[in-house]
Order: sequence, then structure tokens, then C-alpha cells
Amino acid sequence: MMIDYSSILEQTINSLKEQGNYRYFLDVQKSARHFPRFYFEDTNGQKCAAVNWCSNDYLCMSIREEVISRLTYVAHQSGTGSGGTRNISGTTIYHRELEETLASLHQKESALLFGGAYLANVTTLSTLTALIPGLVFISDERNHASIIEGIRNSRAEKIIFRHNDMDHLEQILMKLLPEQPKLIVFESVYSMNGSIAPITDIILLAKKYNALTYVDEVHAVGLYGNDGGGILAEQGVSQGIDIINGTLAKGFGMTGGYIAASRVMIDAIRSFGKGFIFTTSLPPAICAAATASIRIVRDNPSLRDAFHENVKRLREVLTRYGISWLSNEAHITPVPIGSADLCRKVAGRLLHEFGIYVQPVNYPTVPRGEECLRIIVTPRHQEADMIHLAECLQKILPVSTMCHLHNGVIQNAAERSEESHVTQEYRHYVGSFLRQDDREDKFMHYIINQ
Repeated sequence: MMIDYSSILEQTINSLKEQGNYRYFLDVQKSARHFPRFYFEDTNGQKCAAVNWCSNDYLCMSIREEVISRLTYVAHQSGTGSGGTRNISGTTIYHRELEETLASLHQKESALLFGGAYLANVTTLSTLTALIPGLVFISDERNHASIIEGIRNSRAEKIIFRHNDMDHLEQILMKLLPEQPKLIVFESVYSMNGSIAPITDIILLAKKYNALTYVDEVHAVGLYGNDGGGILAEQGVSQGIDIINGTLAKGFGMTGGYIAASRVMIDAIRSFGKGFIFTTSLPPAICAAATASIRIVRDNPSLRDAFHENVKRLREVLTRYGISWLSNEAHITPVPIGSADLCRKVAGRLLHEFGIYVQPVNYPTVPRGEECLRIIVTPRHQEADMIHLAECLQKILPVSTMCHLHNGVIQNAAERSEESHVTQEYRHYVGSFLRQDDREDKFMHYIINQ
């Protein structure tokens, strides 16, 4: 009997669709001139304008002119690719400069670049068990998929502690033998619910029970601390953590990931980590642009101030319009929905009816029942954008998902016309960028083809 492999895969995909967890990708035509506004084609092939509310380009560094200029200059000087692994001609002066900059940012002796933070997590965690026999991982239950995969690939013993529960963590540590090598793995900012780890408490427990510490700072670097060094820098505890994982792709607007640690730790991962050894290195121009971005972020705390001020302003607007959001100390603003199918439908209506792009977050990214719209604001979002978002959420969200205020501050869309005067003006305003870009694109096409 012949095995129908395609049928097996189709059944699996169809099951995912039926559960409402199938991932649909939107082809975004990003505009560096008008971000967070962008363009896409609807199902009829019509070009539409929308506002991006789910980008991780938190500080808009990917569109900053100095960063773009540095990238293009070095690309012209050194080419578009590195041409090899780090061991085979793929280490340039730009790689070394970036690693030194990252080590300094995190107050560590050394840093090591990877193609992405996911790869950095998987490689580092899976390599450590080969270097430290008998190592046990003690991992927060809300850790990212890359951490879970890295621990799984290591085939080492793992113990899960309840999210940010220090009593449970200590109970686990107490049961392990003093001579048992152990590594506590957690995130500083958890990207789906915005919770922040009790880092000082974890460091104290690690010292008490002689454990190593590993923290994922990908959603914190660039955004927290006087120099953008992350939550660890903000709390002044960077030197209390053994290994820091970070990304260049969010707060710094580039691509790539890294770890920062002691010289000997970095040398060990560099020498034995297969995910580092056997992969082509980042392009030199990316490294040069990332270094420029980090320095700009480091030297301009006003960027972080503007970002956090907009986070505060967004939440005030959502509250004024009666939109529930999950309160947290970080910058993530999740609007709970609680159903995968409803989450997808709400996101679809927001995009196609109102020009609002918010990606639905469903299982397995979050546990079933915690489906949400994860809203991200940047310094370039205007208050008009926030009001439009809140108005549209109020129109289409079920009453059960709305917060109930009793002081009369909720502005009820049901009492207004189907599309308010503000919303009409706003959509005309967003559409003007589309018309302007069309004119500029046609002009550039004419120039290029002459």
C-alpha cells in the first residue's frame, strides 16, 4: 500500500484551520517614509493603506536615515554578503566592532553574534549540556519556543517552575544536590503578557544554590535602562547574570541575535556551538548598521522616553473607550479575546474594513483561552491613530470583552453614526500617503527606466 504523504500533511493543516490557529501571512509593502503606515493588496488586487500595530521595530530604527546610510555605505564597500562562516572568511572588522559594542552595552567581557536570537538560544542551551556534564535546566513555564527547543535538543534533564513564582523555584533548587550543575533560564520581559521577571530574586536564589543564570532580553534591549541595555541595565543587575541573550531585530531595527557573557563562556560556545560554527555569518553591512543603531539608541534616551510616553498614551485612550487590556509594567498591550476563531475574525475586520493591522495571537504562542490582539505602539504612532484604533475596537469587539467603567468616561460608538466624522477624516488622511507614494513610485520608475 502506497503512503499518501501529501494527504497526511493536508489533514494536519486542515485540522489547524478548523481550530482557528492557521497562520495567514499578509504581504506588507513597508514604507520607510510613512511607517507605521504601509500598503497591501486586498483579495481583489486593490492596493490599500493601513496602519501597523504589531511591528517589533519598537523605536523605528529600521527606517532611521543614519542607520540606512551606514548600511548602504558598507554594502557598497564590502558587498551584500559575508561569503562564509565565521571561521572561513566570514569574520570582518564590522563583526568584531559589533560584538565589542554589545559586550560593552551589557557590561560583559565578550559577545557572540548569531543569525537570530532564536538560533542563539537553541545553540547556546543545547551546547552547554555537552560542555557541563549533568547540567539540569530550571525553566520558567512561559519561556519562549526557542528556549524550549534549545533545552529539548540538549536532551538534558529539565524542571519547569511556575511563571515568576520564586517560592516554587526555590523548592526545586532545594531538592537538587549541591554538586548538581544547574542553570535557571528565564526572560526579562515576556512578550505576550508583558510580565517582568523578579530578576534580583532569581539572582539571589542562583547564588544561594550555586546555579548559573540565563536570561532572554530580546523584548527589552534598546527599550529599558539609561543606555538601552535592557531590564538588567535598568535594575543595575547585568553583572549578576551569567549569560544574556539579545536581538538586533527589535529595539535596534536590524536582524540577528547574540549572547553576551564572560570571555570563557563565549569562547566555549564559539568553539563548540554547531549553530554558530556551521552557518554563514551576518552580512558586514548589517553588522555596521547595527552598531550605528545601538550607538544612537544608547546615546539618545529621548527615544525611549517618547516610546514609553506613547505606550502610556495608548493605554489611556483604550481605557477611555472601554477597551480591556492586560495591565503590566512593560510595553506590551494585549487586548484579550479568549477565542482563536473570534481573534482571527476581529483582526480580519480591523484590517479590511478599517485599515488597522493587528496580528491575532493564538495557540501555541499563548495557551488556549488566552488568545489576544497584541498591540504595539511606536514613537511614530499619532494620537489620531490611537483614537481610530480604539473607536474601531469598540465597534466590533463583543461586549463581553469590553471593560466596564462607571464614571462615564467610556465613549460609546453605538451612540454615534456607523462611521464617525473623526474616522472618516482619519481614513482620508491615511489614504493620502498611498496617493503620495503612488506618485513618487511612478516618478522613480520613470527615472530608473530612462
